[in-house]
Amino acid sequence: MKIDLMPYFKKYEALVSKAESVFEQVKKKYPEEVNCKEGCADCCHAMFDLTLIEALYVNYRFNEMFNGKEKSDLLEKANKTDRKIYKIKKEAYKSLQAGKKEDAIIEDVGQQRIRCAMLGGENLCEMYSFRPIACRVYGIPQAIGGKGRTCGLSGFKPGASYPTLNHDILHDQLIAISSELVQALRSKHIRMAEVLVPLSMALITDYNEEYMGISSEEKDEKNR
Repeated sequence: MKIDLMPYFKKYEALVSKAESVFEQVKKKYPEEVNCKEGCADCCHAMFDLTLIEALYVNYRFNEMFNGKEKSDLLEKANKTDRKIYKIKKEAYKSLQAGKKEDAIIEDVGQQRIRCAMLGGENLCEMYSFRPIACRVYGIPQAIGGKGRTCGLSGFKPGASYPTLNHDILHDQLIAISSELVQALRSKHIRMAEVLVPLSMALITDYNEEYMGISSEEKDEKNR
């Protein structure tokens, strides 16, 4: 895609730095409660989606890092993972249509264990330096949708008061960067910034001009 995404990537990376700073502060204050360590892959089996800017960033770094058979093998893994996630979401939608409460569905989906396509041998991430924000802050208390969440392997005690990362604020900031990008592209997909996708889909998607909803006239103007 012949579009300069770097200004938006820099804004995203600044947000990553802030999130990591919060994680490190909590880890320093509660070293016995934060049990994140090399080889622990609990967060690598959790289901979560990426905003547009994060999906574009991960996709860009993936294509920058891998090629040949290694890339093909990882894309095949991502395809298989994405099909599993699609089935889970399809069943969740059917349950919603059948009248099941949304909170219960979200809880059920949250219990699903899907191995991340980028989780390699010895439980190490193939893209650790460029992993999503959710992976970076998984081990500390968070508020998501107004509800407290924490890693089941951590030492944080239920009901106790701890510094909490408000993931909803992070999400809003990611959406804001995504919206700014969509507006700058003058994409015909005006609500594209609201679309969330799994990491697996972010890896296999070709984010070309057609996908991004840029018309021929706009492509010509941006390439001058």
